Amino acid sequence: MAISGFEGFEKRLELHFSGDDPIIRMGGLRQLDFESIEEILNAVQCTVVSAVGNQYFDSYVLSESSLFVYSTKIIIKTCGTTQLLKSILPLIQFTSELGFMMSECRYTRGNFIFPKSQPYPHTNFNDEIFYLQQQLPIHLCYRKASVMPSKFISHSWHVFTACNEESNNDLFTVEVCMTELDRVLARKFFKHPNMASNEMTEVTGISDINPNALICDFVFDPCGYSMNGIDGDRYSTIHVTPEDGFSYASYECVGSIYDDPNDIINILKKVVQVFRPGTMSISTTSTTNEVWTRIAKAVEPLGMKCRSCTMDDFPSTGSVVFQTFTSCRK
Repeated sequence: MAISGFEGFEKRLELHFSGDDPIIRMGGLRQLDFESIEEILNAVQCTVVSAVGNQYFDSYVLSESSLFVYSTKIIIKTCGTTQLLKSILPLIQFTSELGFMMSECRYTRGNFIFPKSQPYPHTNFNDEIFYLQQQLPIHLCYRKASVMPSKFISHSWHVFTACNEESNNDLFTVEVCMTELDRVLARKFFKHPNMASNEMTEVTGISDINPNALICDFVFDPCGYSMNGIDGDRYSTIHVTPEDGFSYASYECVGSIYDDPNDIINILKKVVQVFRPGTMSISTTSTTNEVWTRIAKAVEPLGMKCRSCTMDDFPSTGSVVFQTFTSCRK
């Protein structure tokens, strides 16, 4: 095992399910009891540290990142040396007991900072693909895996999707990975004595990113920060590993292609100002080209230069566009 720091780069798993309307009207997947959720997370090797919900979904801050449970979809995002893909089998078991069948799987991640510290099946992308192929139901027959490169060895985007039919989804997902955080700003994510999590949310400027969101946050000791934001049926999430040498922060949000085009621009501007990263990658998953074309326009005025852009198409999920940026101060 290599000597390393904490692995900030997350693994992300999004699973969609189909079921009868009466089950969905009763709450669908939100009927999973907490004991079942704990059992799923135990397989991944993480725990719930904070939770909040509204009429649309339940949000959990984990010891390593986040979990979101909607009536027909589940999103789990974990960092460190968690074994995220080991959640699939217990999820299939518990959801089938509720009368659900998996209809789509999407797995994404960036490049690990400490790849040699990752346990199986996350030892490399080929192992992850093999594991996914073995675990997923055979009716998810449209499958594709791709590594989307950039000009930086440290930033590439790994995508695996599987589905049983193509769908037209009006939602888009934006996943931002930031490294080499501004050192002065990163120090704000070190815990002071008796510091409450909402105080860190205010001091760092995270509360201003989406003022409409209900924020569920958590501060780690001696440093590190996580938050989930809830705004109607939309979620956002931030995770920060601030230590020098392997500093990392992520931001993720979901939106609709029918939103005001300025919404995502204003959000990304605020995210860059909170962290001022040296290097940043942004992955946009959408069925249209309208979203990703705005991203460079949002961050380049803040001194982030677009260095590479790669696009690939995936069944069901639409296009994934992977862009990398570096600070002009570098």
